[in-house]
Amino acid sequence: MNSPIPTAWDVPAIFRSRLGERAGRQRMMAADGHLLMVLHKVPQPGDANREFAIFWRNPKGDWLSTETGSGLGALNAYFDQWRQAVDRIDDQLQQAPSAEVFFEALQNTTPLLRTIRNTYRTLQEAREEIPEARAILLARDEAGELERAIDLQHNDAKNGMEFMIARQAEEQARHAHQLVVAGHRLNLIIALFLPLTAIGSVFGMNLAHGLENSYVPWLFWGLLVMALLIGLVLMAGLLARQGARRK
Repeated sequence: MNSPIPTAWDVPAIFRSRLGERAGRQRMMAADGHLLMVLHKVPQPGDANREFAIFWRNPKGDWLSTETGSGLGALNAYFDQWRQAVDRIDDQLQQAPSAEVFFEALQNTTPLLRTIRNTYRTLQEAREEIPEARAILLARDEAGELERAIDLQHNDAKNGMEFMIARQAEEQARHAHQLVVAGHRLNLIIALFLPLTAIGSVFGMNLAHGLENSYVPWLFWGLLVMALLIGLVLMAGLLARQGARRK
């Protein structure tokens, strides 16, 4: 069975037996003074696969890694990649606020935060296993600082997204209120002029009703006043109904 541990490493056999062809989740293994850490690299946006980096410390305190570099330099380079990812998120959040910016930041920080938390947990377990190893202490503290920075970025993006949603909902509510007000005003105008329009339409038709051959001024003005009064009554009814709804 192939193992992700390099064949040239003189590690205890139990390490190779506990790892499959892929390294799997982040974890720490210790046996006979040897320490093996399986850590995940910086997740790439949109990629569900996780690339791993393996670090081995022998009983003499020497370090080897599957990463480029020798000794503790490889571990420092590992965290350099994380710091660069944090800087990229910072640059992204400095752009003009928009839903797209905040959503993309959330998509990027979610896997980063989950991965670095597991990295911190693994390093804490390694620290408890070999408390005298200062390199592990420094690496754990570095992972803790990165976790805090990414957590702040994640919360900033989340709060920004929630603010954008709330502001958009407020604008939609304001527009809806304006439409309601405009519709109510239109109803008042219709209520005022509908009786007048109806009566004018009836008497304007070419039908014999006995008034077309005689001119009676008071009849015209009487019908006009009656139509306006009916319109005012309808308007008062609409206003009273609106006041009752508000209560």
